[in-house]
Amino acid sequence: MTERTNWNALIEDVVAGHWADPATGRPIVLPFETIEIAETLDGREAELIRPLGLGSRLAVVSDTNTVEAMGRRVARALRPIAAVDEIVLADGLACDEPSIDLVRDKTRGADAIVAVGSGVVNDLCKHASFLDGRPYAVFGTAASMNGYGASTASVTLRSGLKTSVSSRAPRGIFIDLDVSAKAPSWLSAAGLGDSLCRPTAQIDWWASHVLFGTPYDAAPFELLADDEPKMIAHAAGLARHDIAAIGHLHRVMTLCAFGVCLAGMSNPGSMGEHQISHWIDMFAGDDHPGTTHGQQVGVASLVMARLQQRLLSREKPPVVSPTVVDETAMRARYGATLAPLCIAEMKKTALDSEGAAALNGRLEAAWPALRRDLAAMALPVEAMEGALRAAGGPTSARELGLPRAVWRDAIRYAREIRGRWSFLNLAADSGLLDDFIEEQE
Repeated sequence: MTERTNWNALIEDVVAGHWADPATGRPIVLPFETIEIAETLDGREAELIRPLGLGSRLAVVSDTNTVEAMGRRVARALRPIAAVDEIVLADGLACDEPSIDLVRDKTRGADAIVAVGSGVVNDLCKHASFLDGRPYAVFGTAASMNGYGASTASVTLRSGLKTSVSSRAPRGIFIDLDVSAKAPSWLSAAGLGDSLCRPTAQIDWWASHVLFGTPYDAAPFELLADDEPKMIAHAAGLARHDIAAIGHLHRVMTLCAFGVCLAGMSNPGSMGEHQISHWIDMFAGDDHPGTTHGQQVGVASLVMARLQQRLLSREKPPVVSPTVVDETAMRARYGATLAPLCIAEMKKTALDSEGAAALNGRLEAAWPALRRDLAAMALPVEAMEGALRAAGGPTSARELGLPRAVWRDAIRYAREIRGRWSFLNLAADSGLLDDFIEEQE
């Protein structure tokens, strides 16, 4: 029997502006009009969309998988309230600029887009709507990633660089737990993997704030504090298509998206672990096993948690040296188009002699308090790995199907593709990363 839970508790308060940032006492304002998570939404689709005022012509966009799961149902339900262009994208599209252009072209005559799908479908519709200045709403079909409500989209640019870009948050997010529970269980395990990055991202982000003065906001993590333990406790239910387990996962993913909107950047849920996953997507080439973002982030989060634990177990801080930016090697590694972009990103966090000396001074002064603060943010690696395994998700590069050499290169070079400082930088600049990498399977 499904446990009785108010799946919208806290979420509806935040959307209504009734939840205050604990640090400031001020209510937060988010760009959503409504979010509904329910055990079923069958028959309520028009009731949910009508108040959003999306216009008289709607493009309902799904793909060849999600059209059968929910897309046809949504399109049929919305026809009494609007003219509907039903658009079914091919399976296997990536969220890249050509695919975004395709969605823009196919939805050109509509006043708004209603996406029916998960990761790629959602991000394609989100960014296409942003570029065209139109609203969109989304019916989620799987608990596979935490980006339904994020105000950013993960896009592979024409250059080949994969990055988070500013985008349009949906007017409405609608989650039918029965539909999500019927999705393949590996998708739910991928969503859990994407959500397990909270501790590693928070540790990277807070350490960057303390050591370099970069912006930091605790509110995203306050929102998740009560729900993350429930998600982990119910992880095994994801493999059984249990609605309660799916509900707890969707709540965490929704609250994580709130955090990204609050921060105005993806840092609350995307730091070193996401850089590793992005590097795989960009450079694994023919060795890419076809794994999803969430699957890769789950395994990368375990690696980052182990690396953070390794460095934070030291009584004395690591001693960094100036960053080695080997432009010749990077040109050979990334080619003429991407190398200049990666070199520019790498230089954003690179330390010269003066910068290395200054960071060593800050590390020496801050290390005891920093270790204490970061220990409170961490989750035991064993608990993270156990949850992923219970859900049926991969926990190693071998289980991802990724060659060991590619996996180790992803960890080694991930810091080169995005200018966000993380423990990957700390380990590399202190000469500790290579030995750690040799232990990773």
